[in-house]
Amino acid sequence: MEKAMLVTDDVSTSLAFSSQQPPNWVQDAVFYQIFPDRFRRSEGSLARKEHAFQPWGSPPSRTGFQGGDLDGIREKLDYLQELGVTALYLNPVFASAANHRYHTYDYYTVDPLLGGNDALRRLLDDVHTRGMRIVLDAVFNHVGRGFWAFHHVCESMEQSPYRDWFRIRGYPLRPYTTPEAGNCNYEAWWGLPELPKLNVDNPVVQGYLLDVARHWIDFGIDGWRLDVPEEIGTPGFWERFRSVVKGASNDAYIVGELWGTGRGWLDGDRCDGITNYELGRLALGFFARDSLPAEGISISGYAVPGLEAAAFAGRVEKMLKTHAWEYALASLNYLDSHDMPRIHHLAGGDAGAVRLMLAFQMTMPGAPIIYYGTEVGITGAGDPACRKAFPWHQPETWDHDLLSHVRWLVQLRREHEVLRRGYCIHLRARDAVFAFKRTWHGKIALVVFNAGRSDTRVQLTNVGGTVEHFTLTDARDSSALRCIDGRFEPVHVPGRDVRIFTGREDRPPSA
Repeated sequence: MEKAMLVTDDVSTSLAFSSQQPPNWVQDAVFYQIFPDRFRRSEGSLARKEHAFQPWGSPPSRTGFQGGDLDGIREKLDYLQELGVTALYLNPVFASAANHRYHTYDYYTVDPLLGGNDALRRLLDDVHTRGMRIVLDAVFNHVGRGFWAFHHVCESMEQSPYRDWFRIRGYPLRPYTTPEAGNCNYEAWWGLPELPKLNVDNPVVQGYLLDVARHWIDFGIDGWRLDVPEEIGTPGFWERFRSVVKGASNDAYIVGELWGTGRGWLDGDRCDGITNYELGRLALGFFARDSLPAEGISISGYAVPGLEAAAFAGRVEKMLKTHAWEYALASLNYLDSHDMPRIHHLAGGDAGAVRLMLAFQMTMPGAPIIYYGTEVGITGAGDPACRKAFPWHQPETWDHDLLSHVRWLVQLRREHEVLRRGYCIHLRARDAVFAFKRTWHGKIALVVFNAGRSDTRVQLTNVGGTVEHFTLTDARDSSALRCIDGRFEPVHVPGRDVRIFTGREDRPPSA
């Protein structure tokens, strides 16, 4: 299979207005997702011993707190920078009675267990001093049952001025019933009584949420990740949200949690990017095909079949053609997250598959996002097992070879603009080989994957090339690869490995 995969610089793939453009910094970023309760408990918190937290590294549970906080993240910024991370996405940080903090009860207060507003101020200042960014989680579809307005309705019932903030079917409210009982008498997310849905059709509720969005942008955060935005169907709300956020900072990033294609969300009036879980599903289906059952698996309702190279390439092409090119570059490329099993678990412990998946993530268009601990080999099934504490206390359990591999990949991406901004063209999708190149203003990166277990030699034609003769350099060992008369010299790729070459298409081959 030798054909152009994605885009050229045709104007039909570009956005017409600068106001629609995603922030320029996103396509150059390497994101790192942190589940705050499980990343790092700060030295100050350990010294104060003021809360009865579970011991760090306890088996994760849906209700237990292990005491990770924002100062703990500050203490590990050196580690994150050494990894090559330039932007942090934090799971919710606002006051909540849940360890994941999706049960918000005060949007204007950072949870005291995380250090409060002062701790976020310190973290933002340190992050920005280092030239890094922070994106927070906007959970606006639902609140916790401790949310002040909901509590008011619980106490005052139909006399509460806040009764129209929710969709209530009867009084008194039953906030501590169970989904199994089936008698929750207000709309709740997935029928969970602890998560009352906000009535975003109410203009007062809209004004409240938009003020929250503006408040924290003014405070200094660099963007919002929108939690389940499709579940807020109020016409015009997300367009107004974008207007408010961009009015406060045009450089702020808005990314929507969308598990599918995200059609309709990247048209310049709502989001700058989506959570591109499709990339991870495709990578799993191809690179970990041998570890999947014959019928494939399902992740959050999305099928993940085993994929042959040609089918994999076709679905990658379809994924990248879904949106305007600028949005492809500004979407977050996920392999795993807090809402799904970790890739080490999904790949059945196949370390080679994980290494290839990470290489694919780091070389494809879009901003890669590393889920905390993936780089050292943390594994686990779905929630809560995918939310283990980072093993700072057990460095002997780390996969140090994998950590070095991730550092190398991130450094390569940061050093070569073509891997962050370049257009993408398929060169080969056959047997266990998937090869593509990325080009950008004369720069080129050639990426050749061998998902098989045997070594192979790959002969590639420089599809779409404008120069017949040039030389590339192997990113790992600095050896030369020549392109002569539009054909590359054979590339030897060991089993379960990737070769990456970089250079320019306008330089003649060495003698």
